[in-house]
Amino acid sequence: MIEQLLKKEKEAEVLKFYNSLTRTIEEFKPINSPSVGMYSCGPTVYGYAHIGHLRRYVGDDIIKRVLALDGFQVKHVMNITDVGHLTSDADEGEDKMEKGAKLLGKSVWEVAKFFEEQFFISNDALNIKRADIVCRATEHIDAQIDLIKKLEARGFTYQSEQGIYFDISKFANYTKLSGQNLDDLKTAVREDVVSDPAKKHPADFALWIFTVGRFANHTMRWVSPWGEGFPGWHIECSAMSMKYLGETFDIHTGGIDHIPTHHTNEIAQSEAATGKPFANYFIHHEFLMVDGKKMSKSLGNLYTIDDIKNHEINPLALRYLYLTTHYRDPLNFTWESLKASETALSKLYKIASVTKETGEETRNTLSDEKLTKIDQFRSDFSSFLNDDFNTPKALAIVWKALKSNIPHSDKYDLLMYFDEILGLCINANLNVGKKEVTVNTQKLLEERENFRKEGNFEAADKIRDQLIKMGYTLVDDKV
Repeated sequence: MIEQLLKKEKEAEVLKFYNSLTRTIEEFKPINSPSVGMYSCGPTVYGYAHIGHLRRYVGDDIIKRVLALDGFQVKHVMNITDVGHLTSDADEGEDKMEKGAKLLGKSVWEVAKFFEEQFFISNDALNIKRADIVCRATEHIDAQIDLIKKLEARGFTYQSEQGIYFDISKFANYTKLSGQNLDDLKTAVREDVVSDPAKKHPADFALWIFTVGRFANHTMRWVSPWGEGFPGWHIECSAMSMKYLGETFDIHTGGIDHIPTHHTNEIAQSEAATGKPFANYFIHHEFLMVDGKKMSKSLGNLYTIDDIKNHEINPLALRYLYLTTHYRDPLNFTWESLKASETALSKLYKIASVTKETGEETRNTLSDEKLTKIDQFRSDFSSFLNDDFNTPKALAIVWKALKSNIPHSDKYDLLMYFDEILGLCINANLNVGKKEVTVNTQKLLEERENFRKEGNFEAADKIRDQLIKMGYTLVDDKV
């Protein structure tokens, strides 16, 4: 049945989602349907990926899965920032990779490799599908230099003693994504952020940084037409996304923190170089809070997958927790909410085990009423996901279907269909924590079933409560 459901879903209603570029819900119209080009801003690999980062990548994973279920063929590209991301998003201050290397007493290359591996280990723990192309900034220096050359030829750059900069005054509607007032933009407000006094406007950003002055000892450096140095942060995403997806592609994703600077600068330099739209749709994910506060090292609440495991909690419970809140709404993480999500996930696994085992014994021809219900559950689930990737409402449909009177075999088929999107590894976790049914338990089950058939639901409920206290999960077909 699962194959039939997937085939039907390819004929789903139109996919619509919020486009940050236009600030409206829009119908998705890919450039070359059914092909879809999708670019995700990846990690800066100088520190551990924390649960705030991971919420965003689970969100991207949901987007990919919905697109695939709707019949689109997704080419997903993600970068790895292993050079050039300075401590200020405005490309000022100290290089994050160099800073991480100093703190850990390792080389920048060792730091990059270690934290990239940690990032993907964390992704795997949350069943996040790997991008089709993972591209590192250090392996695409030539592409970045070529893009800077184009910008220079078109008159969008200027040079100082410290580097090559993009002149935002030359690009019309620079703040079209952020909606900011240029006069309100401020940079270098912290003591540890060093700005170039030769910049014409505070928002002008570095394309190439020379290894002179404060960067004279910078480890990563390359020869360029302008002098030895390394690329700024923003240029890598434009160069690599256009290399693999073309000068204009469909979807660009990131966190809301990317809007005011990083994605704004990507748009400016890309469109200045090509004279074409950069990405047609921008999707941004909201922040994760911890105990109602912003995550920070000083508060000690930058939790990682290892912290989840050290609490002996299934990491997929974190994925479940993410799905309970819409990606454009803030999510507050607490250990209590994570444990509640683990309880719900464990219940889902147990129900799946029961429905599969019982369903295999009782699969039969369905009535028109139950066929209609199955189609409606599938349709509702799809409708919510195609309405701006609404995972909380999609989850509600899952539980509604499990409480319905459709046969166990069809509940199981639906669960497998739902999990194509949810990614909770239900089939791989069948029988997890399943209790053995003893002779005494079997007698209680038979006694309860007789009470239900007689209509004595009060007596049946007492046995149900007794079985739940004994650690069993019950899934009923309605009588």
